[in-house]
Amino acid sequence: MEIMKKQVSLELFPWLVVHSDGTLERLVGNEICPPGLDQETKVLSKDIIIDPKTGLAARIYRPDTIQPGQKLPLVLYFHGGAFVIASASFPNYHTSLNKLVGQANIIAISVDYRLAPEHPLPMAYEDSWNALQAIQAGNEPWINDYADLDRFFLVGDSAGANISHHLAFRSKQSDLGTGHTVKIKGIGMIHPYFWGTEPIGLEVTDEARKQMVDGWWKFVCPSDKGSDDPLINPFADGSPEIDGLGCEGVMITVAEKDILSERGKMYYERLVKSKWGGKAEIMETKGKDHVFHIFEPDCDEATEMLRRLALFINQVET
Repeated sequence: MEIMKKQVSLELFPWLVVHSDGTLERLVGNEICPPGLDQETKVLSKDIIIDPKTGLAARIYRPDTIQPGQKLPLVLYFHGGAFVIASASFPNYHTSLNKLVGQANIIAISVDYRLAPEHPLPMAYEDSWNALQAIQAGNEPWINDYADLDRFFLVGDSAGANISHHLAFRSKQSDLGTGHTVKIKGIGMIHPYFWGTEPIGLEVTDEARKQMVDGWWKFVCPSDKGSDDPLINPFADGSPEIDGLGCEGVMITVAEKDILSERGKMYYERLVKSKWGGKAEIMETKGKDHVFHIFEPDCDEATEMLRRLALFINQVET
């Protein structure tokens, strides 16, 4: 008997395809690896459940050599993947987090937020916010024993950097029911996933990639505002004023060949020209493309980027 092949009704290159029967097939980002002790970095990790009702989970990391009573900066990390692929247990992200924790000597929590389209936006933002709340609740021993909540950072790459931006505004406006606001020391934005309808920089001449990124956003957020929805365009109508960003420091990294690089540069420029009052810095990696450090974790450029991020985390003034 001849097996009928499924027809493709939508291809979201290079992430996934939707078949004519409605089933979804992710082409990348499906692999998983277990937590444990990483022999190269001497970083220990374990998986935790944040919300049993929804299944929201995370992977938490700490240096294996940490001593009793030692308090380290705490990083809440959000992985990338255009809101549609990857996870905290994806091997590439697990490797990257081990390297970051080993380099920066921190406690890190990599949030396994739920993905679109099964869980449409703003679910990823809500899951990430719930993870932030859970940290403040103090129910995880590694956080209670080893984390310094006065040195609390949000870090993410691509879609995760976008999430960090929005949580910084939300945290400033909320007291989590505890009577005080969340104090975020700084944000590390790696190749942030911001966009807009009007092309800028590389987007003007690279129409193919401009249309590709437009398609990504339309798939996860079919808003009537398109790529000028405030979730993806931090400077569109309805977006909060950038000088209200709720943190003391920001580090942005961009990659020269990344179609998103101009958006990261514009974010930095708008931030330093605003009345925000914090400390901002930017780093550009020449000759590299979007989230190269995830796919080339051992290259010199990835090592240097993580070194600079580690310095940012440890040198933001207290």
